[in-house]
Amino acid sequence: MSSTTEPTGRREQPAPAGTAPAGRSRQGVRALLVRLHFYAGVFVAPFLLVAALTGLAYTFTPQLDQALYGDRLRVEEVGDRVLPLSEQVAAARAAHPEGTLASVVTPAGPEDTTRVVLSVPELGEKQRTVFVDPYTAEVQGELTTWFGSTPATTWLDDLHRNLHLGEFGRLYSEVAASWLWVVVAGGLLLWTGRSRGQRAPSARGVLLPDLRARGVRRTRGLHAATGVWLALGLLFLSATGLTWSQYAGERFGRVLDATRGHAPQLDTLLPGAEPAAEEAGDAHAGHGGHGTRTEAPPVDPASFDTALAVAREAGLGGTVTVTPAADATSAWVVAQSDNVWPVHYDRVAVDPVEGEVTATVRWADHPVPAKLTRLGVQGHMGVLFGVANQIVLAPVAAGLVAVVLWGYRMWWQRRPVREDRTALAGRAPARGAWRGVPLPFLVVGVPAVAALGWALPVLGVTLAAFLAVDAAVGLVRRTRGA
Repeated sequence: MSSTTEPTGRREQPAPAGTAPAGRSRQGVRALLVRLHFYAGVFVAPFLLVAALTGLAYTFTPQLDQALYGDRLRVEEVGDRVLPLSEQVAAARAAHPEGTLASVVTPAGPEDTTRVVLSVPELGEKQRTVFVDPYTAEVQGELTTWFGSTPATTWLDDLHRNLHLGEFGRLYSEVAASWLWVVVAGGLLLWTGRSRGQRAPSARGVLLPDLRARGVRRTRGLHAATGVWLALGLLFLSATGLTWSQYAGERFGRVLDATRGHAPQLDTLLPGAEPAAEEAGDAHAGHGGHGTRTEAPPVDPASFDTALAVAREAGLGGTVTVTPAADATSAWVVAQSDNVWPVHYDRVAVDPVEGEVTATVRWADHPVPAKLTRLGVQGHMGVLFGVANQIVLAPVAAGLVAVVLWGYRMWWQRRPVREDRTALAGRAPARGAWRGVPLPFLVVGVPAVAALGWALPVLGVTLAAFLAVDAAVGLVRRTRGA
């Protein structure tokens, strides 16, 4: 977005480069915003560009999956009757006896296959998913999946999150998410706060670029006006991306703990079952209040039919995931995963022996923070509301790419081309701008920035680094000038 005011009727001579506004005034606040926006544009924009490009690619993963794996994801012909899950599971196990049954995902639509998920030790945290025609119980193939994602989707997800560099690579995406809202908010303030003489810009001047302008003014108008249109979408992506980032996400989890904003846990302990007592001093004894787990019993395929029927009677419609009991004292879990509005995320614990529901967690029971977090993550991933989510996300990601490229074009257009620096269309914002900020702003702003640095550690560290470098360069230049 814009980082300089537009010229009025006469040409104004800029202050010498490297000087801050004289005196403390609101203009000092603007100068500081300009400097911060400039730094973010130059140093953080590459991270934003990579995040936007990889996110844009990830947006189209549903269509990519259909193109690459359609023979496994969809049936050849829709039948008249869906076979019991037990028959489909038996067919999958006959073709793939390796590993253990982890879960079964029912088809999302009449043309979709049933997914039988197996835990195979050599795959680590990944799983083997067998795709079965629900009308014929014919196995159509298998894929190595990660939390239900196909290999292509998993590869693009890793690219977007960490550039395939593991935990270290996650820093790139957290830098992008942490600074995105700063760039957007700062750009909005600078663009809407500019003035032509004594008048603020009109709504048209804010929302639409001046295509009659030339050079840096035209580029700045395209950059800023596009940023205004994208602002809400970019702020949404920043906020939702931070909720499961490496460092800010941990801080966010603490806030949810303090406010009891987490999703309620489903009690899977069977009625009458006695949780094993925890051994004193054993940090590994017990899990979720259930004590030491006993070995899981063999899974009877017929229990899938019972668990699904009981869950349907309890009101769980649409596509569901049926997960066998983790041990002899636990119930089976049936969870909805319907992302089409209105969403359905109810979960029930089922005792397949007695054929009854032992515990229920309804979507309506979730606290507001938990709901917003779940919906935000689904929306960030482009799976909420189906194609509508993709239609919104794709232009936002593509627009961010354009805004970043226009920002660098402005930087190039304002580069020094001759000794007369005052003849340039623009210049880098002055160093030491914070010295022109009114004291009340500093009194309020410094603690606020400190709190923000705690909540968003990566933002705090990089911001401190920018300011330190800026101060050091300014000090060196003043020393040489003296």
